[in-house]
Amino acid sequence: MNPDIPAFQHAPDPGNRVLSVSSLNRLARGLLEDCFASVTVEGEISNLALPGSGHWYLTLKDDSAQIRCAMFRNRNTSVRFRPANGMQVVVRGKLSIYEGRGDYQLIVDSMQDAGAGALQRAFDELKQKLTHEGLFDATQKRPLPTQVRHVAVVTSPTGAVIRDIISVFQRRYPAMRVTVFPVPVQGQGSAPAIIQALHNVERRHQELGIDVVLLARGGGSLEDMQSFNDESVARAIHACALPVVSAVGHETDITIADFVADLRAPTPSAAAELLSPDQAQLRATLQYQQNKLMRLMQALLNQRSQQLDWLRKRLQHPGRRLQEKSQALTQFDNRLQRAMLRFLEQRRASLQMLARNLENISPLQTLQRGYSITRTPDGKVINTSSQVKAGDDIISSLASGQIVSTVKEIKA
Repeated sequence: MNPDIPAFQHAPDPGNRVLSVSSLNRLARGLLEDCFASVTVEGEISNLALPGSGHWYLTLKDDSAQIRCAMFRNRNTSVRFRPANGMQVVVRGKLSIYEGRGDYQLIVDSMQDAGAGALQRAFDELKQKLTHEGLFDATQKRPLPTQVRHVAVVTSPTGAVIRDIISVFQRRYPAMRVTVFPVPVQGQGSAPAIIQALHNVERRHQELGIDVVLLARGGGSLEDMQSFNDESVARAIHACALPVVSAVGHETDITIADFVADLRAPTPSAAAELLSPDQAQLRATLQYQQNKLMRLMQALLNQRSQQLDWLRKRLQHPGRRLQEKSQALTQFDNRLQRAMLRFLEQRRASLQMLARNLENISPLQTLQRGYSITRTPDGKVINTSSQVKAGDDIISSLASGQIVSTVKEIKA
C-alpha cells in the first residue's frame, strides 16, 4: 500500500471532499501500482527517445491502442539489443502515472525481442522435457580426469574465443595439447555441424589421446545461442563418451548445453582455467614434494649413519684382519715350500735310479764293449743274412761313428 495515498483511497467520495489535481493523480497512481505491480505486454515500439540521461522513453502500440512507457537507466543496461522504432518487443513492468502531467504509463523493468520471447518459451519447454527425462541429473555427470593433457575444442576456428582459450593454456600450462574441431556456432546448419564434430571427437579420441571436450562460443542474443539450445545437440552431448565442458556465452548466458554438459564454465576463458593446472601452483607443489623428499632422505641417511657407527664398533679393523691373514698365508707358504722340496728330492732320487737302470739296458753300453749294430740304408736293423744280398750297402753303427760297407758274399 502506498503511504502517500489517503485511507479512503478504495472508496473515494468526490461529492464530500474536493481533491487537488496532485492528490487525484497520486491516488490514481497508487491504485495502478498496487493493482498492476507486474504485467507483461507485447507490442511495437514507436516514438522512441534515447536522451543523454540514459533513460529510454517510448510508446508501445498494437493495431488499436497504445501506451507510453519509460525504462530507466538502471534497468535498460541489462537489455542485450538496441531498441528501434518498429521493433516488436515483450516488456515486463508495472503501471503507474506520471503525476506531473497525469500521463498513464508503463514503467518497464525488462525488455526482450518478441522473437526472443518465443525462443524463451521453447527453451523453457525443452528444459522441462529433458529435466523429466533425467538428462540433467547429477548422477549422469561424468567426472573430469584428474589431469587433463589433451582437449578437443569444438568451436569456431576464427575469432576471439579460440584465441582466448589457447592464450590461457599457454599462460597456465603450455604442455596442454589442443585440437580444434571447427564448427559454425550460429546460424543455419550450425547444430548439425556441432553434432558431427562431437561424433568425430568420439571416433578419434583414442587415436589422439583426447581427455575432454570443450564446447565453446562467445556471447550473443538468445537467437544467436539457438544451436546450443537444440534438442539434438543436447542429446549428442549427453551421449558423448568423453566428459563435455560447456562454455557458451557470458556468465549470465544459460543454454540447454550448459545443463546437459558434465561441467559448465561461465566463459570460454574460465573453462580453460578450470581444465589447466597453474604452472606456479605446479612448481610450488613440486618444490614442496622435493623438500619433503630431501627431509626424508636426510632422516634416512642419519639413521643409516647411526647404524654404520654401531656396526663399526663391532667390526675389527681391516688392517688387523689383513695382518692376521698375511701371517697365516706366510706360514702356509713355508709349509708348501718345504713339502715341494721334499717332493722334488724324492722325484730326483727316483729319476736317478731310473737313469741308472736305463743305462744298464741301453744298447749304447753294448756298443761300448766293441759291438756294433748293422742296418740297411733305410734304417732297418739286420738280424739275419737273408735280409741282404751281395752288392747291398749296409751301415754299421759303432760306439763312436758309423761304417758304410758293401756286401761281397753271403754265408749262411
